[in-house]
Amino acid sequence: MTIPTDRRTGALDRLPVREAVPELLRALDDRRVAVLCAPPGTGKTTLVPLVLAGLVGGGPVRRVLVAEPRRIAARAAARRMAWLLGERTGERVGFTVRGERQAGRGTLVEVVTTGVLVQRLHRDQELTGVDVVVLDECHERHLDADTAAAFLLDVRAALRPDLRLVAASATTDAEGWARLLGDGGPDGGKAPGEPAPVVSAPGVSHPVEVVWAPPERPVRPPHGMRVDPALLDHVAAVVRRALREREGDVLCFLPGVGEIARVAGKLGGLAGAEVLQVHGRAPAAIQEAVLAGAEGGRRRVVLATSVAESSLTVPGVRVVVDCGLAREPRMDHARGLSALTTVRASRAAARQRAGRAGREAPGVVYRCWP
Repeated sequence: MTIPTDRRTGALDRLPVREAVPELLRALDDRRVAVLCAPPGTGKTTLVPLVLAGLVGGGPVRRVLVAEPRRIAARAAARRMAWLLGERTGERVGFTVRGERQAGRGTLVEVVTTGVLVQRLHRDQELTGVDVVVLDECHERHLDADTAAAFLLDVRAALRPDLRLVAASATTDAEGWARLLGDGGPDGGKAPGEPAPVVSAPGVSHPVEVVWAPPERPVRPPHGMRVDPALLDHVAAVVRRALREREGDVLCFLPGVGEIARVAGKLGGLAGAEVLQVHGRAPAAIQEAVLAGAEGGRRRVVLATSVAESSLTVPGVRVVVDCGLAREPRMDHARGLSALTTVRASRAAARQRAGRAGREAPGVVYRCWP
């Protein structure tokens, strides 16, 4: 199907990050490194890689590697960029995740997971043929992301002083990343220790009302992979409350697949709304259906893990229900192994989750804690 050119052009013109692009390009020409701070919905994940590759704006053609923390985000970002160019995924824009690759010889922008990036750095320390690396959502700290960042700094310092590196996020510690990137690799003729340039883009986030909805009765704190069933009962009740009180689709954040299945069971028979489950193991068809938006005006309740925190927009969402928990790898020193553990969501994660409600219009977030 051919996408109308005016529709694609209009989508590009509406992205607020356009205003920050000239400053970002000057920073990369001068220092080869930059930190990009752009609120959700500004286009940092989709427009910026296309500009850096010369596919939009008429700049020099470069090969750009975009690292995303999650597979669903990598697929969604690549498909969105390909749509903006009026192409199919795998042509000038492609992606590579574990077990799936849609990219070819002519691919200029390739979106990969941080795990795939680490593997490539092991095989080819110089990243031959790559001109720019974008570490998207760099606020999400985990082993693969930190390892990739450390390797890239070493590569710039020892092998590829010409490699351009961008750290991008909406809620990252900009000063910390600026110091990290500024101290790594050649300083482009600047004084030693000077931090990398920080480029900020204007935001388009709509106001999000915060509704505190703690459980009426105390719930046990998470322990290992265990979550108190009473909290899941409460989250399901808050979702039903949100559907009664507010308009639009509901995006509910839960720590893992098991909790999503339990809450979905408690929402069974929900009148007038469709319940969808989104997580890293969900079939690609389900993920695409969630990102495509509702059909026929029927409301949706999207139960998701932290994969929906960033790098993608779920159309139609006006309400977020946040259980306040996340599942992250932690080292078990007794066994000497890393294992997934349920923890309280960080402040940055809570801001990212709330921002999902204000991507397209004013929204509300129900936070299920005091």
